[in-house]
Amino acid sequence: MQFFTEEEANAALEAVRPLAERLVAARRRLAHVSERLERVRGHVAGNGGGLDPERVRGLHEQAAEAAGDIAAVISELELLGVQIKDLDRGLMDFPARHPTNDETVLLCWELGEEQVGYWHGVEEGFAGRKPLPF
Repeated sequence: MQFFTEEEANAALEAVRPLAERLVAARRRLAHVSERLERVRGHVAGNGGGLDPERVRGLHEQAAEAAGDIAAVISELELLGVQIKDLDRGLMDFPARHPTNDETVLLCWELGEEQVGYWHGVEEGFAGRKPLPF
């Protein structure tokens, strides 16, 4: 596991922020296409009449593309040492060491925030966020 200082996590945002934006956008696309596919499934369960197979194929292709985008971005973020906590919100954690007790903590950042400005214990999660500096 890679550990970040507050400064390193903020510097990493140059690469992380656009990836988080791509991740959230791909997740929204997948959710939208999944809703459309669910409506098609309902139509098929009814009687399936008038179903356009090309439209269904296109929806499946869009879903596969969005899922592929999500997988690619997750891989890139993991290579950077970032932990993804919420795909819909772009919530990310950067593992770190607390300076007073060397305990593993997580520096917390959410898409839309200017910088990594919070931290929490490994077991606390988002609800336990505390402002930086430590």
